[in-house]
Amino acid sequence: MGMTDTTRRALLMTGAATAFTLGTVSFAHAADGDTTADGALTRTVRGTLPPGSPDFVYLPVELPHGVRELHVAYAYERPAVPAGTQGNALDIGLFDQRGTALGGNGFRGWSGGARKEFFVRTDDATPGYVAGPLRAGTWYVALGPYTVAPQGLAYTVTITLRLGPSAPAVRPAYPPERARGRGRNWYRGDCHLHTVYSDGRRTPAEVAALARAAGLDFLAGTEHNTHAGHGAWAEHAGDDLLILLGEEVTTRNGHVLALGTAPGTFVDWRYRARENRFGRFAREIRRAGGLVVPAHPQATCIGCAWKFGFGDADAVEVWNGPYTPDDEVALAGWDGALAQGRFTPAMGNSDAHRDPDRVGTPQTVVLADELSRAAILDGLRAGRSYVAESSAVSVDFTLTDAQGRSAGLGERLVVPPDEPVTARLRVTGAPAGGSLRLVTDQGVLHTAQSTGTGVDSVDWTTTAAYATYVRAEVRHPVTAPPLPGALAAFTNPVFLSFVEELTPGTR
Repeated sequence: MGMTDTTRRALLMTGAATAFTLGTVSFAHAADGDTTADGALTRTVRGTLPPGSPDFVYLPVELPHGVRELHVAYAYERPAVPAGTQGNALDIGLFDQRGTALGGNGFRGWSGGARKEFFVRTDDATPGYVAGPLRAGTWYVALGPYTVAPQGLAYTVTITLRLGPSAPAVRPAYPPERARGRGRNWYRGDCHLHTVYSDGRRTPAEVAALARAAGLDFLAGTEHNTHAGHGAWAEHAGDDLLILLGEEVTTRNGHVLALGTAPGTFVDWRYRARENRFGRFAREIRRAGGLVVPAHPQATCIGCAWKFGFGDADAVEVWNGPYTPDDEVALAGWDGALAQGRFTPAMGNSDAHRDPDRVGTPQTVVLADELSRAAILDGLRAGRSYVAESSAVSVDFTLTDAQGRSAGLGERLVVPPDEPVTARLRVTGAPAGGSLRLVTDQGVLHTAQSTGTGVDSVDWTTTAAYATYVRAEVRHPVTAPPLPGALAAFTNPVFLSFVEELTPGTR
């Protein structure tokens, strides 16, 4: 059966972004042409979305009683477009009979543009989709026209229902929230990773193996716009590897990691910065025990750059994957905020999707009381961490005053304004011929060349009147002057505050 959506669609304000709702697909009256060879019922919908379409288009599907499997396939045309013009890109997902309300309970899966078909059953589902009951009522195939060519976006959606008794539901198993660890210590992790449960090409087993090979102590699975992979990680955790859960919330105005949330937490993504809705979902992430981490804030892909501001952020992903100019811009923006007194701890993650993406390049090294979800998140939130390109690079950085009191990463040392303070940097695995740099709110105030052998050391003296913070960078040799070399590591800052020395009788 064919339907032309342009004649049957209606504009609906849904509480999420403005959306089209198409005419309802019904299976109430099956005709001969609607039944497949195996007795399944099928319907096909065709239509064209014009340029300027809303972010989401919902296709209602009436599910009768007795459905054991829902299968959806789609395709769309990709006509040639003029140079410099975006062509067609259409995402897809699913909501059940509980509806499409923003932040509601109806979400059943999302694959973006990574798959051309999916199924949902009580006992199983395509990766990215949530298995569970197929209750009678109005379900919704969600179409997301990411970009639309000048000619419009012509699409076809085919819905197939297979009837009969459902298999028993399978209860998901989640990874433990604690691993053996080494007590209070430095732990290495990669908190932005994708698998086949969104647009990655690796299985959770393959990612876990690569994490272990990269010398990581923890990782976080962060699939685009779905929590469906949370139940796929339990068997891959162990005493040597803590696995955190989360989601990469992929909006049209930037991506944010919901990092370390409770198992089964779904965070909605259907809003733009102009709608002033992100604060609500930042609070939901925190209520679920997670951190709000804007990802690759200066990325140049469509919809990737972060435009919601950093007021709701618990940390920010300054370094994403192999070091590139957009990471340098993100680093400069983060440092500028530090100089203004706004400290959002920095992270670095691989964002690895497929070969040859390297898990653990870069990685965040965090000081935590133990290897547990709570302790790792506490360390990240406090900024007790640095970022390194691999497990071969280790950094030790402290500030020490004249009385021998010290402060480490993310901490604050309070001293008289002119009392000497020693910044001490020790680096193992620094690239030969690179640089060790000490950076304050004024800029790079001390530089030394790295030897690439053994431990490189830098000591430098400053005062609280001269520097409000000091942080360290380890750089590769310069390849394109006057730009600095690519980062091999960088730290969160150590802060300095001064107290005026009071004369007797003064207050």
